[in-house]
Amino acid sequence: MSQRTAIYPGTFDPITNGHLSIVKRGLQIFDRLIVCILHNPNKKSLFTIEERTQMIRESVKGLENIEIDNYNGLLVDYVMSKKSNVILRGLRAMSDFEYEFQMALINRKLNRQIQSVFLMTDYKWFYTSSTIIKEAASFGGEISGLVPRIVYEKLKAKFNQTKKA
Repeated sequence: MSQRTAIYPGTFDPITNGHLSIVKRGLQIFDRLIVCILHNPNKKSLFTIEERTQMIRESVKGLENIEIDNYNGLLVDYVMSKKSNVILRGLRAMSDFEYEFQMALINRKLNRQIQSVFLMTDYKWFYTSSTIIKEAASFGGEISGLVPRIVYEKLKAKFNQTKKA
């Protein structure tokens, strides 16, 4: 039996507990999961690729059959290069569905072999997003419990630096 690998793409700027929930649940379905940090020229990232890789690596420590990678290009090309045909995505709200539906359709148009699999987020992470968490942290909001410890520390350090500048 061949190993089923899914690619979980995103900017992960930063990774949240909602993302980690999808990772853990994805590992219950697939034999192997690759968390792929995608370069998105339309988004201004707070953290570098290296910082995000390190935070994800620390956050998934102890989980087996997981790989962290990054890519700059068409996701379908990356998926095929990893000998997979599955893109794993998390959904929170209707707005997520509309965007993810469009992405799934274009990916399917670009490569008919690629399948998109969607997991609904756990109810306790329904309202969280990297953007909202960064905004709350930038104003000194309490974000512990929403992100892994390493992310909490990095956000606090990043925004303390910003306030001093």
